[in-house]
Amino acid sequence: MPKCTPAGAVLAVAVTALTVALSTPATAAPRAPGFLDAADLPAHPTSSWTAGKVTAGVPEGTAQDTCLRALPGQEPAWHRDFRTDLDTNARQITVVLPDVRSAQQLTSRLNRDFASCPARIERQDPDTEATGEDYGELPVEEGAHVYGVHTETSWGANDVRLLAVGRDGRTVTVVNWAQLGGFDGAPVTAFERTTVRAVNRLH
Repeated sequence: MPKCTPAGAVLAVAVTALTVALSTPATAAPRAPGFLDAADLPAHPTSSWTAGKVTAGVPEGTAQDTCLRALPGQEPAWHRDFRTDLDTNARQITVVLPDVRSAQQLTSRLNRDFASCPARIERQDPDTEATGEDYGELPVEEGAHVYGVHTETSWGANDVRLLAVGRDGRTVTVVNWAQLGGFDGAPVTAFERTTVRAVNRLH
C-alpha cells in the first residue's frame, strides 16, 4: 500500500536543498597576479609613461606577433599596456597555468620563440632584415630571460624591441618594450630591472 509523504516533510526537504545551494560559494573568478606600474618601466628621456588598466585575456593581435606564438589560447591571462607621448610603448602579459610543469613548458616555448623570432621575420618578409640579441638569464624566482629584436625594412622603417619571459611557480609573465631605432637606443640594463620587478610582483 503506497505511503503518503506529509506536506511538512516535503517542505523541509525543499528548504534544506535551498539552504545548501545558497551556502555553496560560486566559483570565484581567478584573481589577476600583480602587474608592473608605469614607474617600473625604463625611464624615457623626454616623456613619462602612462599605464592602462589590467585587462583580462591575451591581447587581440597576439596571434599575429611572430615572437609570441606560444601565448594565444592560454587562459586565464591578463595584460596591461603602457605608452609614452612619443614613439615608445610596452606591454606585460601574464598567464596562470594549471600546474608548474605546464608553466615550465610554456616558458620553454616562449624562450624558443624569442630566440628564433628574427629568422622567422625574415622568412615571412624578405624586405625586412631582422637581428636578435640574447641578453641572458636573470636570477629572480624560477628565472627570467631577456632578448632583443631589431628590424629594418627596405623602405627605412627601423624598430627595436626588448622581450623578457619570467616564471614564478605556475605563473608566467612576458614583458615587451619597443620603440623606433636600433639596439644602441635600447635601455637593456633598465629593462632587466623592470623584468625582475615584474616577476617579483606576480605574487
